[in-house]
Amino acid sequence: MTTALRQDAQRNRELILAAAREEFREHGLDVSLEEIARRAGVGIATLYRRFPTRDALIEAVFEDHVASFLALAEEALLIEDPWVGFSTFIEQLCERQASDFGLKDLLCTRLPDAKVMEDVRNRGRKLISKLIDRAQAAGVLRADVTPEDVEFVLWSNKSIVEATRHVAPNAWRRNVALLLDAFRAENAHPLPERALTPSELQRSMTRRAR
Repeated sequence: MTTALRQDAQRNRELILAAAREEFREHGLDVSLEEIARRAGVGIATLYRRFPTRDALIEAVFEDHVASFLALAEEALLIEDPWVGFSTFIEQLCERQASDFGLKDLLCTRLPDAKVMEDVRNRGRKLISKLIDRAQAAGVLRADVTPEDVEFVLWSNKSIVEATRHVAPNAWRRNVALLLDAFRAENAHPLPERALTPSELQRSMTRRAR
């Protein structure tokens, strides 16, 4: 490949990523790839040459964002108060969902063809488990909370953000505050159902179309 062709290919890749980033942020991960190509000013065939699957495009757009979630969890573990560390991390994740419709979907989505993303997700679950264990050991988080319950918060927040974005864009904050109160050990009551297992959670999550 000549230098000119390589530069052209790189330019097209950058145009596609920029367009996809905006389309995902505004409309979520289900936006059509044709619309992304149109916004980028390239043909759909060019998009598929650069990114053969939707998962590949999503991974390229959000890889840095997802890695930053690990940093948020690590920072939360450094907060001295275990409850503040746990609740701050949850609030930050939900805030990210509310500010970017692509991230809103991504945090509730499996990407089995995006190995880097799934690896980061697995590492994130281990950090969330540490936040949970630390808060439970301190007696401030109810003893039956699991990482799968944290996923439920993200699923709930996703629905609230979608429903209220045009009428009350900060309503999600009230919902998250109510949910976090339910996580507190103080005045906790037995739950009527067991927690999902990790495999049940995986089967429940949306799988992106290729």
